[in-house]
Amino acid sequence: MKSELQSVAWPPDPIKTERLVLREPEARDRTALIELLASPEVGTYIGGAQPRDLLEEKLPQVPRRRTGLFVVELDGVMIGTVTLDQRDADEVRADLAEVELGYLFLPSSWGHGYATEACAAALAWFAAARPGTPVVLTTQTANTASMRLATKLGFTEVDRYEAWGAEQWLALWTPR
Repeated sequence: MKSELQSVAWPPDPIKTERLVLREPEARDRTALIELLASPEVGTYIGGAQPRDLLEEKLPQVPRRRTGLFVVELDGVMIGTVTLDQRDADEVRADLAEVELGYLFLPSSWGHGYATEACAAALAWFAAARPGTPVVLTTQTANTASMRLATKLGFTEVDRYEAWGAEQWLALWTPR
């Protein structure tokens, strides 16, 4: 049986919102991806920033394309990523959903509503591709901005648990 993500047509046409474009990664995104993954601010709630020299060495010239990975572009420049990832069977509350939403944005783009706009567009695309399929989101409870964003998107808390040395917040989104 195919998973929820394996059963969607990929890649989709770029998704355009009022201000943003969600699309597959391209070679021109490599520098911004390194900046994103090496950022101490971005790494605060995901295990820390990755070493820039290691990213320079390991990240391919054309970033990996995979089902569910969107680059978020503003005025032709990458500002972040939105992911819809297949969850493993051993994940906390794996019974809730097979797919998890994730997002990372460059600190310079924080506070402008881009993450909300991009995540809402990705969820709408997924809901059209897989009607009725729920999605989960996990973040540390210390990441109150991420919890606020998830709530704006329509996620509701279903569990809290300890992992990676911190309390985690698990929330569910069900398309209407």
